[in-house]
Amino acid sequence: MKAYVFVNVAAGQSAAVVKRLRSIKSVKSADVCWGLPDIIALVEAGNPKALQGLVVEEIQQTPGVTQTDTHIVWE
Repeated sequence: MKAYVFVNVAAGQSAAVVKRLRSIKSVKSADVCWGLPDIIALVEAGNPKALQGLVVEEIQQTPGVTQTDTHIVWE
């Protein structure tokens, strides 16, 4: 399954956070945006539980991340 994860970060942390997100295998792309959200990441996971783990245990635990908003893509 595919999802877009909108990521807000602490001031001055966008470059470090996007670099870390791009190193996560399930993150297919991550781009810094102007405005909110600060970063949009395209992620892929095998099932809803794996997606939850990716967002909660990896993305949200990245230093500098303050908030996420996940939007599942229906294909």
